[in-house]
Amino acid sequence: MVMGQPNLILAIDQSTSATKAVLFDAAGKVLDRASRDHKQIYPQPGWVEHDAGEIWQNVLAVIREVAGRNPDKINQLACLSITN
Repeated sequence: MVMGQPNLILAIDQSTSATKAVLFDAAGKVLDRASRDHKQIYPQPGWVEHDAGEIWQNVLAVIREVAGRNPDKINQLACLSITN
């Protein structure tokens, strides 16, 4: 790892019940995390839907939370990973 080079990863995980942000170092160690639940909508048995606007706001919120606690690290991001 070269000092000053971007070497952190921010992962956004969108699951059925929550949006999560996890900050990893280059070795894969978790440095910080944030999570925000979202509403489940059941239009009929066996179906689940979500409000896209709520999910987007949750993505912004968890990124802001992690970034706010790690202002000295956030400029070291090498990439953003998105999982679903």
